Amino acid sequence: MKFSELGLSPKVLASVEAVGYDTPTPIQEQAIPHVLSRRDVLGIAQTGTGKTASFVLPMLTSLERGRARARMPRTLILEPTRELAAQVEENFNRYGANHKLTVALLIGGVSFDDQLRKLDRGADVLIATPGRLLDHFGRGNLLLNGVEILVIDEADRMLDMGFIP
Repeated sequence: MKFSELGLSPKVLASVEAVGYDTPTPIQEQAIPHVLSRRDVLGIAQTGTGKTASFVLPMLTSLERGRARARMPRTLILEPTRELAAQVEENFNRYGANHKLTVALLIGGVSFDDQLRKLDRGADVLIATPGRLLDHFGRGNLLLNGVEILVIDEADRMLDMGFIP
């Protein structure tokens, strides 16, 4: 199977081709059509098998319609650590090169005010660690009722770390 058979948009396919991929991994082949159909997906695969692309690519296709509004992200990706959140942001920047999407990264250790400014301008994609997300949410800096797609990445690690009750 090829990426072109999965239902991804031409813009996303161009980005995938630009980074040198043409054949999806098993997790991508199985997950992408379900994500595009807006079905819940529980994906389990080894590190390095393309799990991140299995949700980033269909999210980019879905986000081509509509626009972000101030303080109301359209998608939310929860990551257990700052490092993983930054890696996911890199994936959005790489695969979303043909898109005009705004990505906001909410993690500790960086300027809270810069994050707030980005939220005020409107973010299509919100990538956050639980602690910083709760901090912004608790201060009324964002509304989550506009979230169309939720990804809880590395959910097992977040449970182990005590983030999800």
